[in-house]
Amino acid sequence: MLNEFFDRFRRGGDGSGRGGPASTPANLVLEADFSSTEQWSAGHSWAYPDGGPTNTGDNKLDYLVEDPSYSRTGTFRATRRADGLWDAGLLTTEGSAEGFLVRAGDVLEARVRLPAETGAWPAIWTWLDGGQEIDVFEYHPDNPDLLELSNRVRGRYHYFRDPAVRPGAWVDLRVEFGARSVVWWVNGARAFDDRRGVGRSWKAHLIVNLSVCAGRYHPAPDPDASEMSYEVAELRVYRD
Repeated sequence: MLNEFFDRFRRGGDGSGRGGPASTPANLVLEADFSSTEQWSAGHSWAYPDGGPTNTGDNKLDYLVEDPSYSRTGTFRATRRADGLWDAGLLTTEGSAEGFLVRAGDVLEARVRLPAETGAWPAIWTWLDGGQEIDVFEYHPDNPDLLELSNRVRGRYHYFRDPAVRPGAWVDLRVEFGARSVVWWVNGARAFDDRRGVGRSWKAHLIVNLSVCAGRYHPAPDPDASEMSYEVAELRVYRD
């Protein structure tokens, strides 16, 4: 049975942001079960150099781990290591038995609890063959009211600010992966229509993870911090 959160996105509209989100496609093609090793692989992604476990060139302190306590419950965790890096949770449909791919025209809906800890860098995003990246969201608690929404396929992005976006808050997200325009909704309100889209043949795997900032663009964790986390309570993808 659908949660009240998802019911908010069933009101319909023309997809322009004037009357509400476009009608949700009829077919539920992915309901995230993060505990499923058939649906998600852990601790490895080719979005990282050599598949991981580190990506220091992108100003990240992550050290990806397969330990299920870092991701499989839907709470994505990171803990400080003795070498200064952070063991961190990442799940992706890339390399999993099911190998799920988001496609042009799909609609993704998710509910997340934002982290509060300085240095936390949560994200839901897509990746395939060195690119095809759409960022459903990125967040940094040092910009407490701001979500980063990006179409890196066509070079468009938006910094969305709202008082409801804050450390520790629950946020409802919806992304329409349109061929001609990718549209983001936050807490039921239109946040960004990029008017570029992904193209008709676009497809990509999903990645859900918690990175840790190294300090170049956003502050690194406080010296006495030892753990951080954020939660993904729901993630679904619909398709016509």
